[in-house]
Amino acid sequence: MYGVNGKKFQRQYKKSISDFKDWDQKQHAEDWILYTENLSDQLSLDEVALSDGELYTVLTSKKAKGKKGSIVAIIKGTQSDKVIEQILKISRKFRQKVKEITLDMAGSMKLIAKRCFPNAIQVIDRFHVQKLATEALQDLRIQHRWQAIELENNCLTEAKEKKKTPEIEIFENGDTRKQLLARSRYLLYKTREKWTSTQNERAQILFSHYPDLEKAYNLSDGLRKIYNQNIQKSVAILKLAHWFKEVEECGFKSFSVLMKTIMNHYNDILNYFDQRSTNASAESFNAKIKNFRLQLRGVRDKSFFLFRLSKIFA
Repeated sequence: MYGVNGKKFQRQYKKSISDFKDWDQKQHAEDWILYTENLSDQLSLDEVALSDGELYTVLTSKKAKGKKGSIVAIIKGTQSDKVIEQILKISRKFRQKVKEITLDMAGSMKLIAKRCFPNAIQVIDRFHVQKLATEALQDLRIQHRWQAIELENNCLTEAKEKKKTPEIEIFENGDTRKQLLARSRYLLYKTREKWTSTQNERAQILFSHYPDLEKAYNLSDGLRKIYNQNIQKSVAILKLAHWFKEVEECGFKSFSVLMKTIMNHYNDILNYFDQRSTNASAESFNAKIKNFRLQLRGVRDKSFFLFRLSKIFA
């Protein structure tokens, strides 16, 4: 458009126009980059895939709100000892000033936070807990769906052998049993208040034929409501105790596993109710990295990619 060859301009930018060749972190950029000046009292710790599914541990500052000054560290891999080795290069004086760090339930992330930021309160992100609850619900729906598919296949086979028209059950909204379970996927992610009229009708049919799915949905929605309420930690403890009792009474294996997972990370999950801090900033930053990678149609030179990322977010 401007009479400039795109590839030539890209090469000139990398080698001459930008200061990539003089970047002080160029030598070790593929393994780690650190920006100590961006450290704040509230941090987020997460992992992201830069290219070919290769994971990097990303430490970001909440104070920057996903803009310039967000990146504190990006370190190759998720092995706790390697990540800790690099973060410990930041002065202990600065690391001790960190008051809070949000993370997921991975053991390696918890160890990194404990070793590198000893004075920081660990807060497990609410969305990771809620995601496990919805996955437990969807697992039950998928089990029923496979049974419905098998039932329909048997019906078709039997009709073919007898040379008759297959009698497949169709509900009042026009869904077959298999379609009902497949199309109910999205409504189970939402609260009842957000259902459309079509989803409301489908949910009524679904729950009338599968009462166990309604119980599982109520459990998942009950956990969501505990998080959505602006309550103190002491009240949250009481509400979670009631929720645990409901899980035990229902007897769903997937929810029992979820309950044990919550109990194993109980204190860090409850820390959410002090400041209501989430790892949303880290998830948002990860989405920005993926979007940036998409615009570049992949990553060939990781060092240069991290350099450009640093220019924008560090």
